[in-house]
Amino acid sequence: MPEARAWVRLLSGKRLDLLNPTPFDWEDEDLAVGLARTYRWGGHSAWPLPLSVAQHSLFVLGLRRRHAPRGDPRADLRELLHDADEGLLGFDCISVLKPFLGEAYRNLAARLETVIGRRYGLPAWTETERRLHKEADRIAAATEAVRVVGWTEEEMRDVLGIPFKPLRDDPLVSVYGGTPWEPWAPKLAARRFLSELRRLLSATPKKDTSDSKR
Repeated sequence: MPEARAWVRLLSGKRLDLLNPTPFDWEDEDLAVGLARTYRWGGHSAWPLPLSVAQHSLFVLGLRRRHAPRGDPRADLRELLHDADEGLLGFDCISVLKPFLGEAYRNLAARLETVIGRRYGLPAWTETERRLHKEADRIAAATEAVRVVGWTEEEMRDVLGIPFKPLRDDPLVSVYGGTPWEPWAPKLAARRFLSELRRLLSATPKKDTSDSKR
């Protein structure tokens, strides 16, 4: 039997085997485009466009910066890339469905997370950092459910089981302008994500991920 592979060809022309990824298989632009074209909430939205994982990632980073405005750029980078595996996979699974996808899916996502961590030199989460991240991610989910998808606050609590109050003010508006809570077009989301990614990378020690290191 031939070795199992799951190739995807990226915008840059690089090829990524989702079953056997390495840190050298994509460009930063590929990741930004993948996240901008991968949608949260199953692609459903009360707006003309769905919400991309790229915009969500910037949203969560903005929430964390409210509590740590002078944070470590490497920690900010880890926050920005917390869902980066979804941009390479092209799929954001609704959380309650993940247990039904089984161990194989968890292993696939874990392999992608590992190579992303190696590629960008992401520090491991401490227990406190992970707790704060999860809280920001859940506040983002509560806010998106109400402001983007159209659930009521009561439904968000009683049906979705999210115990956080949605935000009233969109933290991204103060940075980018625009209409609060409106999902961005994929091209715009990719450009803004990539700009932040490059800014954080320039503020952190350089890592050599050239092919000579393979």
